[in-house]
Amino acid sequence: MTPAINIAKKSKIAFTIHEYEHDTTAQSYGKEAAEKLGVEPKQVFKTLVVSDGKIFGVGIIPVMQRLNLKQMAKAIGAKKVAMAEVRQVERMTGYVVGGVSPLGQKKRLTTIIDASANGMETIFVSAGRRGMDIELSPNDLAKLTNARFAPIVN
Repeated sequence: MTPAINIAKKSKIAFTIHEYEHDTTAQSYGKEAAEKLGVEPKQVFKTLVVSDGKIFGVGIIPVMQRLNLKQMAKAIGAKKVAMAEVRQVERMTGYVVGGVSPLGQKKRLTTIIDASANGMETIFVSAGRRGMDIELSPNDLAKLTNARFAPIVN
């Protein structure tokens, strides 16, 4: 059980947990998840943490896409952001990199879900551990994280 799963259970939303054998040599956790779960990569989203030094934000984007830092900065109300350091990410979220879930983070951060998730029936995000994803509707994810949808990928 992870904080992400606990949040989903408490909220009584529809969700499914998917587990797979994580390969410690995998170069891309998201690509590995899509392959091992047998789903289109556009349906699997990664959770990225950014910062301007003071403000931290979470971007949830398709695993095969790159975060557009300018668009992400604009979406969270910052002038310029960079990827947060691993130590900061783990401290702010309570999760290890590669298993960061947008759900159940230690600190509630401004969260933006890429607009490509709009209209999808379900998406997959980390359930809080490498080798475990949670499948849920993008709208439920937005509700549980107080997220907004915006175009934040290149």
